[in-house]
Amino acid sequence: MKEYAFYPGCSSEKRASAANMEHSVQSMCRMLGVKLNEIDDWNCCSASIGYAGGGELPRMALTARNFALSKQQFGDKTVVATCAACWLALRETNERLHEEPAVKDDINIALKEAGLNYDGSLKVKHLVEILIEDVGFDALKAKVTKPLTGLKVAGYVGCQTNRPFGINGESFENPLYLDEMIKAVGATAVPFPKKVACCGGALAFSENEKSCALIKEILQSAQENGADCVITPCPVCQLNLEVYQSKVNQIYGTNYNLPILYYSQLFVLAWGGSWNDAALHQQVVPADVLRKFA
Repeated sequence: MKEYAFYPGCSSEKRASAANMEHSVQSMCRMLGVKLNEIDDWNCCSASIGYAGGGELPRMALTARNFALSKQQFGDKTVVATCAACWLALRETNERLHEEPAVKDDINIALKEAGLNYDGSLKVKHLVEILIEDVGFDALKAKVTKPLTGLKVAGYVGCQTNRPFGINGESFENPLYLDEMIKAVGATAVPFPKKVACCGGALAFSENEKSCALIKEILQSAQENGADCVITPCPVCQLNLEVYQSKVNQIYGTNYNLPILYYSQLFVLAWGGSWNDAALHQQVVPADVLRKFA
């Protein structure tokens, strides 16, 4: 069994917006033989205060606290995040601790107030990196017992798992790892020119109509290319594309009704898991197109 330190992030909390991601990820990892050891007493990664202009040092000190706790509890185990925004916050803080001694000193002054210290020695990965690098596509494909044959899927990478860091070895303009995951479960990856287009992110809260214009373009691209559903690794992308479909339909007179799913939900279903194991019962836009595989 492969073991990692796990940072779940705020949106994965029970009854939060990405609770279905957390549920399906846990199901997927149990089926795969991957153990995610949740960091005890973790705090917000600081992405939210970063958007709100909370200041650089408080933002990075909050993130570094999670590393310090992980180091105490799980030693040198790689820290894994499932949320794209959390992964970005963790990656940025870790890299700046490595590369900027003054930043490291300032962060540790802040951490000292809580009796903590962090030396910047841990590795951090998004869960998709674990699946690609530590497990491998062949192993993912080998677990399939109910191939999702005939299902047409658009792999929506979005911004935050693509830039500035991206997934190692992937193109920034045309990353293919979601397409490969779709193929691994026996489904068809449709051409999708908007796979790295921005959905608006947090702009959906403050400038909703501007965000809805971006969401419409992504949904339209998926629909025009014959997608039955969209998958994504990002909770913000999933939320925006799913929850605001009705608002987009209202503004533009469209009739989008596309299920917006996580890659983990497809794996669970294709590996023989139940509808509830995959958290498909928690969708806002029902994933009825997947019922025949349940």
